[in-house]
Amino acid sequence: MQSEHCDPEAGAERASLIEMRRIVKTYKTPAGTFEALKGVDVALDHGEFVSVVGRSGSGKSTLANMLTGIDHPTSGEVRIGDTYVHRLSESQMARWRGTNLGIVFQFYQLLPMLSLLENTMLPMDLAGLYNPSQRLERAMALLDRVGLSQVAHKMPSEVSGGQQQSAAIARALANDPPLIVADEPTGNLDSRAADTVFGIFEELSHQGRTILMVTHDSSLAKRASRTILLADGEVVDQTVARTLPLLTHQQMLKVTKHAQRVEFAPGETIIRQGEPTGAFYMIAVGHADVLIHRPRGEEIPVAQLGPGQHFGEVELLQGRASAVASIRATPRARLGVLALARHVFSELIEESAALRQHLWQTMQERLAQNLEAQRGRKRGPYAAAQVA
Repeated sequence: MQSEHCDPEAGAERASLIEMRRIVKTYKTPAGTFEALKGVDVALDHGEFVSVVGRSGSGKSTLANMLTGIDHPTSGEVRIGDTYVHRLSESQMARWRGTNLGIVFQFYQLLPMLSLLENTMLPMDLAGLYNPSQRLERAMALLDRVGLSQVAHKMPSEVSGGQQQSAAIARALANDPPLIVADEPTGNLDSRAADTVFGIFEELSHQGRTILMVTHDSSLAKRASRTILLADGEVVDQTVARTLPLLTHQQMLKVTKHAQRVEFAPGETIIRQGEPTGAFYMIAVGHADVLIHRPRGEEIPVAQLGPGQHFGEVELLQGRASAVASIRATPRARLGVLALARHVFSELIEESAALRQHLWQTMQERLAQNLEAQRGRKRGPYAAAQVA
């Protein structure tokens, strides 16, 4: 990427293509100030396809606008490659955007007096890239890539909404940018056209482009390599969202704020059977073994839990003073968990009848499997170990 306002350590290797640090965005309205983003931290790696989801007003489009330079943070930093884009002037941003960033809008934003071919050539004309014959050849190749070569000379009003959005994607690719930002690109399309447009993004991601897509369509969002969930201008921890999808977004945010991130060494015991325990655990990375200990010291493996699964709910729901089984990090890798204190867990199941019902069912199934393991020494996965 071309660099303006570079960091002094620009030559050093960076872990992420994009870093948004402590982003706050405050708007002044007649009713007072409104904080659209509240200290958001987001990182995207090279070649990632990330979807951004959340309720209306959660801050999705504001987050995208921080990357495109359409808006600027009230405080915080936005780095893309070696460029701190929030420090660029309007003219600097226009130059940088022309060669580094492709933007796809919900309402296409094609110029109505230009054909699809001319719309696709326009970014190359404005940036002064490629000679005229190369621009024409490249634009046709891009339109062919998105399935529009047969309608390249038609005006936007003469084609469908899905075709207009595909043309907008071709235009976004005109100057071969490494980053594509799409704000509700399928919002005005039927399901078939939306699937076609999303397929184009998937192909671009497989070819190494980094894509951030704001969407309200949860089914499409799940097809991205990673999802960022926003609630009230804050990011919900992805482990919380994955493990406890029955919660509302506001409840997920509450868990995110209260949960403590803890790491355990390979083979380290987290919960020991017969000893006190007082937390609910959600697995972020790694795996944990569930073990039952017999009176003679024999250890019986019951199950293995992985990312997106949880443990500790049996003791908390039954009000037990001691654990019914041991939980140990597997010997081959570290275990990363989010731990939720007993009092917060209790508040949560009081607030969410759906979660309470699910966890009670899970508890019964796990106790039954523990008993089966004690009797028959059989090992198997916990039924319904993950909230679904």
